[in-house]
Amino acid sequence: MEFDKPVTGGPCWTELGTNDLEGAKRFYAELFGWRPETDPRPEAGGYTMAHLGDVPVAALTPLYQKAQPVAWNVSFAVPDADAAGRRVEEAGGTVVVGPMDVFDVGRFAVALDPTGAAFQLWQARSFRGAGLFNAPGTLGWVELATRDTARARDFYTTVFDWSAESSEWYTQWALGGAEFGGMADMGDRFPPEVPAHWMPYFAVADVDAAAEVAERAGGAVVVAPVTVPDGPRIAVLRDPQGAEFGVHVSDMEG
Repeated sequence: MEFDKPVTGGPCWTELGTNDLEGAKRFYAELFGWRPETDPRPEAGGYTMAHLGDVPVAALTPLYQKAQPVAWNVSFAVPDADAAGRRVEEAGGTVVVGPMDVFDVGRFAVALDPTGAAFQLWQARSFRGAGLFNAPGTLGWVELATRDTARARDFYTTVFDWSAESSEWYTQWALGGAEFGGMADMGDRFPPEVPAHWMPYFAVADVDAAAEVAERAGGAVVVAPVTVPDGPRIAVLRDPQGAEFGVHVSDMEG
């Protein structure tokens, strides 16, 4: 990711919805060194902020709806969640939750793109999002997997004013020339029942070591560590509750 703080239109936060909050706390603490803090207010619903030192980097939450899958979600920064929600619908997407206020920290909505991938809109007030990107244990890339890349490209470049540079097998998303994520065609690599989805990649100092720690902590390796041609070393992992996420070599580690 070629920026180091939340910017309008870019990814600003990532949250895990899980059916075992305590188990997720243990797993990610061991894997990334996160320090989880659960909001004690009943109305917060168990929302847990993960920190590196004193810096917020991600969140872990219980599942709030019966149909909600165990999965990581990605939030994108917008100046006005209501206006962004209207842009989503005008471009062919659907707003499924909100927009609604979250205490005094911001306003958010959950949306689906026209290909079925869920994402979140975040209008910051007192909380902008992750305090650090690209360092080991923090968000470093976001990736959309979809079966209709052409429709997704039209949608996101319209809603967020992203630019998209496509090769035969991958699309890179950018804002103002700064790349922050990509898009891959699901093709036949996923079972038909798996919907289009966004997935975060977290930076790590050593991808192979991270894969070993994940397995030792009860997770699994979905895509074994591999070096992308002209790119970083990556792997895709699965936590003990079934949520998948990627890891890649941290830019800050050279």
